[in-house]
Amino acid sequence: MTADLPEWFYPGPPGGWTADMLDHLPPDAPRHVELIDGALIFRSPQTAFHMFALRLFELSLRPPQELMVVREMTVTLGLRQRPAPDILIVKRSAFGTKVTSFKPEDVHLAVEVVSDESMERDRTTKPLKYSGAGIRHFWRIEEEDGLPVVYTFELEPAVKTYVPTGIHRKRLQTHIGFDVDIDLDLKWPPVQRQMAAQASPHSR
Repeated sequence: MTADLPEWFYPGPPGGWTADMLDHLPPDAPRHVELIDGALIFRSPQTAFHMFALRLFELSLRPPQELMVVREMTVTLGLRQRPAPDILIVKRSAFGTKVTSFKPEDVHLAVEVVSDESMERDRTTKPLKYSGAGIRHFWRIEEEDGLPVVYTFELEPAVKTYVPTGIHRKRLQTHIGFDVDIDLDLKWPPVQRQMAAQASPHSR
């Protein structure tokens, strides 16, 4: 199997991969790469559910002015930890056109959309790392009968552990420093509106 891997990937750099190396991968590297426990993780092809869930939350979240929504960017948690949540809410002051990764103290919410390939990481590995780094809110989105189910968590700061705050079907209503109210039904109105706007001749 290793014969099929590019030379830069295997056996890798002396001493293993570190977070800063993700900014200097070769041009033929996959677009979305994350680093967990010093191992490079390449994402499998995206499903339609994953795509629409990302679009729904990116368009529906309305944080206050000092925060902003970004998608598929990394958070540097340590020397060998640089995961890439599907959706982030970060401090606007931490964003810049040259930014490739955020510090955990600048992250208000991390969201993971679970796939078959990422299930173990999204349910166990990543929440432990996000909570240990002090990220206050974490959501995990799973598919159930074709619809999103959102598991919400908040950090218990004394022990740096997430405690569950709800399991949300059909509608996500919660408070994470600001009110959140998202329709989780199949019709996904924000998604449909954006698609309609893109298809309109006036939007071109």
